[in-house]
Amino acid sequence: YRAAVAAAGSAGRTGAAAAQLASARASASGASAAVVAAEATLRKATADLARYRVLAASKVISAQQLDQAQWAVDNGQAALDLARKQAAAAASQVGAAEAQLAAASARVASADAARKDARLVLDDAVLLAPTDGIVAKRSAEAGALVQPGQQLMAIVPETRVWVTANLKETQLERVRPGNTVEIEVDAYPGVKFTGRVESLSPATGARFALLPPDNATGNFTKVVQRVPVRVAVDPRQDPTHPLRPGMSAVVTITTG
Repeated sequence: YRAAVAAAGSAGRTGAAAAQLASARASASGASAAVVAAEATLRKATADLARYRVLAASKVISAQQLDQAQWAVDNGQAALDLARKQAAAAASQVGAAEAQLAAASARVASADAARKDARLVLDDAVLLAPTDGIVAKRSAEAGALVQPGQQLMAIVPETRVWVTANLKETQLERVRPGNTVEIEVDAYPGVKFTGRVESLSPATGARFALLPPDNATGNFTKVVQRVPVRVAVDPRQDPTHPLRPGMSAVVTITTG
């Protein structure tokens, strides 16, 4: 797909054809100027010949001078004929160059359409992750056929790291979003991380369990429930102590 996009882009050029047309037009302009100059030269030679004939009849000039005047007319006519042929050839080259430019413009339009189509196909072939991060688990291999909605990999965000603190329901009275939190991770003894309470779960962890308890039958045993509290870790942490999913941590929430 990338090769198709590149090929379509490289085909969309008209610079060479435009340069050839400009050169042909310049040559045609020069040829037209040469025709005008040859016509002026011939007119002068013709006028001189008419005048020399009158003078020759009166024996004022010699026959040789009259012959020279006639040669000038003949030479001027030949030069004019040649200039006109060259002008016609230059005009033909202009027409050919215009046709080449039109063909090149058509190729550009076709290549542009092909490039857009190839870009759409390429965009459809690229899957974008919803967030930046590190691939933690891959469930698809190169060359495998995937289906819409299929999970391909698990991504761990690099910048948005959080800790899920399962607090007892009796500890939530003064916990509010925005409270500052101190975090200690078992993997890094003595290292303290900072964060803030981002949100409190709307239900206890038991409600979201695979088999939530059913107390409708009357078999009820009172147990202190735990509520997941999401703590956003401050991104400005020591990069030498990366936090990874599944690590055990102890949090201390400052409720004020």
